[in-house]
Amino acid sequence: MATYLYRLGRLAFRRRRFVVLIWLGLLAAGIAGAATLSGPTANGFSIPGTESQRAADLLNERFPQAGADDATARIVFQAPAGQKLTDSPQVRQTLDRIAAAPQVARVLDPFSAKAVSADGRTGYAQVTYDVGAADVTPEAKEAVDAAIEPARAAGLTVEYGGDALQPQDGQQLTEVIGLGVAAVVLLITFGSLIAAGLPLLSAIIGVGIGATAITALSGFVDIGSGTPILALMIGLAVSIDYALFIMSRYRHELRSGLEPEEAAGRAVGTAGSAVVFAGLTVVIALTGLFVVDIPFLTQMGLAAAFTVVIAVGIALTLLPALLGFAGRRVGNPGRRVFTRPGQPVAERPALGRRWAGFVTRRPLAVLLVTVIGLGVLAIPTTDLKLGLPDDSTAAPDSTQRKAYDLLSEGFGPGFNGPLMVVVDAGAAPNPQAAATSTATAIRGLADVTMVGPPRFNPAGNTALLTVIPASGPSTTQTHDLVQAIRALPDLDGTDVAVTGATAISIDISDKLGGALAPYLALIVGLAYLLLMLVFRSVLVPLKATLGFLLTVAATFGAVVAVFQWGWFAGLFGVAGQTGPVISMLPIFLIGVVFGLAMDYQIFLVTRMREEHVHGAAARDAVVDGFAHGARVVTAAAVIMTAVFSGFILSGQALIREMGFGLALAVAIDAFVVRMTVVPAVMALLGRRAWYLPRWLDRLLPTVDVEGDALRRDAPRESELIAR
Repeated sequence: MATYLYRLGRLAFRRRRFVVLIWLGLLAAGIAGAATLSGPTANGFSIPGTESQRAADLLNERFPQAGADDATARIVFQAPAGQKLTDSPQVRQTLDRIAAAPQVARVLDPFSAKAVSADGRTGYAQVTYDVGAADVTPEAKEAVDAAIEPARAAGLTVEYGGDALQPQDGQQLTEVIGLGVAAVVLLITFGSLIAAGLPLLSAIIGVGIGATAITALSGFVDIGSGTPILALMIGLAVSIDYALFIMSRYRHELRSGLEPEEAAGRAVGTAGSAVVFAGLTVVIALTGLFVVDIPFLTQMGLAAAFTVVIAVGIALTLLPALLGFAGRRVGNPGRRVFTRPGQPVAERPALGRRWAGFVTRRPLAVLLVTVIGLGVLAIPTTDLKLGLPDDSTAAPDSTQRKAYDLLSEGFGPGFNGPLMVVVDAGAAPNPQAAATSTATAIRGLADVTMVGPPRFNPAGNTALLTVIPASGPSTTQTHDLVQAIRALPDLDGTDVAVTGATAISIDISDKLGGALAPYLALIVGLAYLLLMLVFRSVLVPLKATLGFLLTVAATFGAVVAVFQWGWFAGLFGVAGQTGPVISMLPIFLIGVVFGLAMDYQIFLVTRMREEHVHGAAARDAVVDGFAHGARVVTAAAVIMTAVFSGFILSGQALIREMGFGLALAVAIDAFVVRMTVVPAVMALLGRRAWYLPRWLDRLLPTVDVEGDALRRDAPRESELIAR
């Protein structure tokens, strides 16, 4: 592989104008497609194979009047202390104005629906729209704001919630923050504006191509609202990192006395090989999300994997082309270091060498302290609770959160998470009696506050019951209630199913939990084989996998502590917004973190193997390889942490938690696991780290990540290319 990539690097260097024009053409095509073909993103999702999804599909088929897919809103009114809602005419006047707002299909006032609290102070109106939540226009939302202002001015407390009136995310500067930090880190690392600018330029072009292509695709398929952001987050981070590794190797080769074209070929042939395998591990982890069988999660994984593929292609072709324009100006003048042929450059970052020396002199003590520390950080993981975000985790000063709290105060927490029970009575002798009997059975269950009367579809074969739990949507009691309803024996000719936001949240958590083991087995198994090819060892890939598990456990512990328990919540801008961890976060975080963790494993340990292959003693190979790669891995980790940290500012709960989790995971994996645990374990294993049975060595193909073929054949390759 190194030879082919060497030729590709030199070709891109020589044909730099053509290569740059191709990538700029792809970017222009992506921009044009995004501007002319894009469609709206979707907020909803489906979870095939779950009872809640089957019930929702049945409602859409037989009872479309129920509006299962229509956007809804709740307008909550509260009278001042000592007064009642019936004393104020503003309630009906407000609802009349809302009924006349765009896209509103119907309004059910609190008095006719008997939706007034026992003390008469609090009530709510149900507003149903004739479109889905994603299609509610800004004008329709503004009309609601305008309709409630007179009531507020008259002294009533009026708040609203529901999927129809969710706030739009404002434009955040997350990408700018990440790019700004990346620019500073690159400038410090390379000491040259040109050397710092080229990785940024190539990353911007690559991310631009990926983001515009995904945006253009939204005109043909439903793209989730979080998909482009996650793809951008991951694509930006890996694009800068991959370019950084190749740029660092290029400068290394220049300082060894090579001409720029040869240095570009060597850089792509060696560091580029590591980039290819690192990218493959990320792609495997992201595309492996298909095993979960949740379409929107698969979509997120494929979109992010696409941006990673673009990042690898950019690093292998566009970057050497840009180096062709820069030549020697990316290096530090006057810092050329010559060595004997075939020997590595004798430049070692002093801090990296000192740290590696410290770790390898006391490997067992360092390993124990580090593992115990990560274990303590992982303790909160034992209390991990999963769920979907709702208004209970909205900002305390938002109208959505205030409406949620008013409903909980006036009617009980269960009013914020009603269950929709669908009774399929098409084969029942008496559908009305079957539905009534089902309602009676549900009333006898624990934790039930109210069961509404059955509502039948026009055909009379399907009934809808509204069940109000006594507990909140994310509590264990409500989870048990859903399971108890599903466990009720079906009456003759009936089939009972539970759906609604609460049931969907429970089902998706259960489904993701069940998919976690096969998903881990898939990505770990494939990546283990890939790493075995790279390192020609059975123990190094095992060590890499165990280190990844340490990273994930510690990261989950921190996520639980911050977003579920509320520790340091004010520091991260989520004070008063604690709740269950978002259901899809663990499996998506595992996939992304595994890919990124293997990046650092490959970039750092390939240099150790390179030293080992060239005859260094076991401990010297660890120290020398670490010293070579520590500076650039540190820079890469700081950049990636900064990029991910910027997304903590996002208004979307999934993106916010994902940004925090990824930033922390990268920091833990790079600085604790890869730079502390890895050299300690390698020192303890010694030469045994590179053990590979002979029969397996004969079976595995040689990929030559170290570039041995280049050292043997580089002069001949240069002559062939020159011809």
